[in-house]
Amino acid sequence: MPRFRKKPVEIEAVQFTGMDSYLAIVAWWKGWKTETLDATEKFEFKGGPHPNALMLINTLEGWMTASPGDWIIRGVADELYPCKPDIFAATYEEV
Repeated sequence: MPRFRKKPVEIEAVQFTGMDSYLAIVAWWKGWKTETLDATEKFEFKGGPHPNALMLINTLEGWMTASPGDWIIRGVADELYPCKPDIFAATYEEV
């Protein structure tokens, strides 16, 4: 079987920790968004204070849930998606 390696690509990411980071993530997205969606069509905050908070993100694959500690990644097509901390640590290193 052929084998493949992930191309070295730099990404931007912010860790979701609760309401304060939710507001920062929405502001971050508004600063470079390429979509015609407004924030209410892209994000939703559910729950209460950390650790019960949840962030819903409208991704290219549909709505996905981010829990406190998850990283929100800006992908190569300016899409956002959540990533669990262990997967993030195994995949990315700070530049």
